[in-house]
Amino acid sequence: MSRRISRSAPASRRGRVRVRIAAAALAGAAAASALTGCSYQEDICSSGEYPVLTVGGNGSACVPDSEQPPKGYTRYPEGKVPQQVDDKWDKYWRTHTLDKDGNTIDAPEID
Repeated sequence: MSRRISRSAPASRRGRVRVRIAAAALAGAAAASALTGCSYQEDICSSGEYPVLTVGGNGSACVPDSEQPPKGYTRYPEGKVPQQVDDKWDKYWRTHTLDKDGNTIDAPEID
């Protein structure tokens, strides 16, 4: 009587190996993320757009490069344009705004 010997691992063992590999990959990704300090920064506007500020208020928007700011909005002063979320100028303009004459003033408090 001849016996047939299978050289492949049983299905349950193959499944456990896949789970271990996936777990190791996830652990590696988590470690890499922790070590980099989450250096990803989100842009304020998409490519082909520029940010604008609400005159006398806390609002902002993004406008296509080919268009002027809509009524009630203005461009940020040169050199003070936020580029990424939470950058120096994004934080600054949370507490400041421009009046109708283009002067920097304290922004109204948000309730």
